[in-house]
Parts: sequence; structure tokens; C-alpha cells
Amino acid sequence: MSMQIFGDEATEEKAENARLSSFVGAVAVGDLVKSTLGPKGMNKILQSVSTGEVSVTNDGATILKSIQLDNAAAKILVNISKVQDDEIGDGTTSVCVFASELLREAEKLIAMKIHPQTIIEGYRIASRAALEALEKVAVDHASDFEQFRLDLFNIARTTISSKVLAQDKNYFANLAVDAVLRLKGSTNLEHIQIIKKVGGKLTDSYLDEGFILDKSIAVNSPKRMENVNILIANTSMDTDKIKVFGARVKVDSTGKLAELERAEREKMKAKVEAIAAHGINCFVNRQLIYNYPESILTEKGILVIEHADFEGVERLSLVTGGEIASTFDRPDLVKLGRCELIEEIIIGEDKLIKFSGVAAGEACTVVLRGSTNQMVDEAERSLHDALSVLSQTVKETRVVLGGGCSEMLMSCAVDEAARKVKGKKAIAAEAFGRALRQIPTILADNAGYDSSDLVARLRAAHYEGQSDAGLDMDQGTIGSMKALGITESYKLKRQVVLSASEAAEMIIRVDDILRAAPRRREAV
Repeated sequence: MSMQIFGDEATEEKAENARLSSFVGAVAVGDLVKSTLGPKGMNKILQSVSTGEVSVTNDGATILKSIQLDNAAAKILVNISKVQDDEIGDGTTSVCVFASELLREAEKLIAMKIHPQTIIEGYRIASRAALEALEKVAVDHASDFEQFRLDLFNIARTTISSKVLAQDKNYFANLAVDAVLRLKGSTNLEHIQIIKKVGGKLTDSYLDEGFILDKSIAVNSPKRMENVNILIANTSMDTDKIKVFGARVKVDSTGKLAELERAEREKMKAKVEAIAAHGINCFVNRQLIYNYPESILTEKGILVIEHADFEGVERLSLVTGGEIASTFDRPDLVKLGRCELIEEIIIGEDKLIKFSGVAAGEACTVVLRGSTNQMVDEAERSLHDALSVLSQTVKETRVVLGGGCSEMLMSCAVDEAARKVKGKKAIAAEAFGRALRQIPTILADNAGYDSSDLVARLRAAHYEGQSDAGLDMDQGTIGSMKALGITESYKLKRQVVLSASEAAEMIIRVDDILRAAPRRREAV
């Protein structure tokens, strides 16, 4: 008979049960996202219960972020996919699937009475071997610009081929590479602004070499202006109404009222004069601007843009090299923004403002078009993945081959290493190799090919020394990934193996799950 030491509602799951519930939870999460892996992956519809909003996506991180999970191990997988998304931006599904396959293998080993710590040791030996093999085959073309651009283009294509943009992958891959190369090595994607406009088709999307603000120019202002000095402000310009600090004013004649109004107008006029004294010809304000101050500014030939909401203002100051001002009595201390040309452009039904020749030459805007909101949102997620991976690759320039080639290569290296290991750890190391081979298996399954046959042939090809062999997903055969240009970032692949093995290791170590009772609210 066991002692009850916990409070009434606290529960404890011990050894076998704890392990089982962690493994089952983690494997279930892997199964949930694994159908989205690869160029022939499927989409999921996520529907919010509260708002009824629908999004359609095959981005692992997005799917996992959106579901409510109760299982502790499942949450750990969600977290590694989130970290993968923040660090690298892509590979979110792979990392989850790989971790869950490692756990699936571990479950079988535990059923064979192999101790969890032994499994962990075996996995460590294997992941070391896998990462060494991966590093050996990584190639670096940073010194040869043409070749490096081709690498980037191929990485972008590979990333995009498993997303909604796949049918126009060459077009979007070029667009992404151009945008990232403008950043000149920075990984700050803030400089690449993405504007979504429903209408048209995906290929109507384009990259614009300037900054586009989703606003329109004030009515009487010129619609085009060259050599612009911009003052970006966040200040209230709406004192047409009498607002004496919210006080109630009693007046004994309408003349007094007019006097108050005149005072207000004078105050406003002085403010506008102070703004104009900065020697600017464009005034952008985050808040709205009433007709009176607008008309004075327009008379002075200053182009007025109001209500440029927060992100617009923040981005604009970053890109034009200005700072956001809120007081105007010291023009010498204010940093103005600069650009060569401001003009109004029309996308679909809407008027927008385009700033060309901005101070931060690396800035650009991607305008995404598509038939529905869901389509444009998913296109943005896909493009974000491609841009993130590319910006990481510009820093860590090594690349490896995709299409299941790297995984098979690592798996063969793991098998080699396992042969030299004495004891039960060898069985665990082999299991790690099997988990790696699951990635090409799932890629083939998702396309409806015969995965057992293909993966066996892929493995044979690698053993025969054909180290660039991978799955040709269009033909359903084994092909040369080098010839097909299916390239991935070395950093991404490395991160997937690292994160997944760490997460799996953590879950395998679990032998007890304690759930605390909710704290009772004291009745007042």
C-alpha cells in the first residue's frame, strides 16, 4: 500500500506511465505536422474558436503555436520548433518530426529493457558522428559571388518548394535573394517590409527598391516631390476645437468664444511655423492633422502625410535615417530623414506612398498579391522563412544538399560509428540512424511514392559512394541533388539535429510527472 503524500488534487505519474505519456504526446505532435514536410506536403486549416478566424498553412511553427496542448512533452516539441523559427526561420517541421522519431525509437528500446541513460549515451555518440559527417560535406562559396548567389537562389527555391509559393518558386526565390543581398550582410529583416494586398495573383507580387507606406497623401499636397527632407513626428495637430485642458469654460458673449478660438489658432499657427522652420518639404505625422494646420503646411509647399500608424513611422525613420520628433523648438537637434523621391502609387484599389532613394539603401518593400487573405498571409509566412534562411546563410555561408541527401549521409555515418561501439549503446546509436532515415521516408510518403523502396535505394546509392544522391520528388526516383540544385543551409540542418537530439534527450530522462493542484481561491 502506497502512502498518499500529495494534496487531494495533485497527481503523480511514475516511471512507465510517465514515460509512456511523454512519448505518446511527443510522437502525436510529430505525426500531426509530418504530413506538411517537403515539397509535396499538405496544408492544415487552423480555425480559432473565439474569433472564428481561419488560416491555412503548412508552416510547422505556425501550426504548433496555434494549438492548445496539455501534454508536457508535446509542449517541449512546440518550443523547439519555436526556437528553430526564431533562430533560423525554417526547418520548424523537420526539427519536430526528427525529435518525435527519436522518441519513437527510444520507446522501442525501452520496451527491450534498455535503460534510458544508455539510450542517451548511444544517441550522443550518434549525433556527434552525424554532425561531423554533415560538416565534412558542407561547401562554402562565399569567395565566388556568382556561385554564392546561385547557392542562395537554390536555398530559396528549396525552402519555397515546400510552401504555397512552390508553383512560382523561381520567381519568388529571385525576389527573396535580391531583397536579402540588399541587406549587405545584416540579418535585420526590419529593412525588408512586406505589404499584403489582396487581389491579382501570386506572380503579381514584386520587390520595390524603396519604402512603401500604406497611406495616402493629404488632399491638397503635391502627389510627387523630389529631393525630400522629411520630418517624422508624433504630435497632436487637432486643435481646431477649443480644448483648454478639458476645462469647462463659461463665456458671457460669443465674442469671447471667438477670442478663445483665435488664441487656439494662433497657438497652432506658431506650432506649424516651428515645424516649417526645420527647412523641410515633407511632414509625416503619426496622429491626425486637422484642416487648418494642413492648409498652412500646404501653402508653404510642404507635403503632408497624416496618420502614418506606429509601425509605419518607426520603419520610415529607420529607413530614411531620421528620428521621430515630438517637440519642435530646437531644429538643430532634430535629425531629418532624406529621400530622393516621394510619389503616390496605386496597387489594386488602393493608393500608397512610395519613398525612393532612401538613406538606408538596403531597405526595400515586397508587395505580395494573391486571391484571398489566407493566400496572402501564407505567402508572407513562406517568404519570411526564405528571407530568414537566406539572411542567416549570408552570415554562415556553408551549404549542404537537400532532398533527404544530408539525412541519408548522416545516417550512413551513424551506422559506421555504431559498429565500433561496444555494448547496448550501439543499439541506441543504430536507432538514431533509423530516425534520420525517417526524414526521406516521410518526404516520399507525402508524395505518395513507395517510400521503403526509394529509401532503400537511396541508402544503397550512398553506400556506393554517390554522396549527392537524394530524392527527386518530381520523378519519384533517386537523383543527383547537385544537378537538381536542391541546396539547404548548413546552419539550418545542423540546428535541426542539435535541437531535436537535445529535446529528445530531455524527454527520455523523464521518469515522473507531477501535476500540482490548482491553488484555491479563498472565499472572501
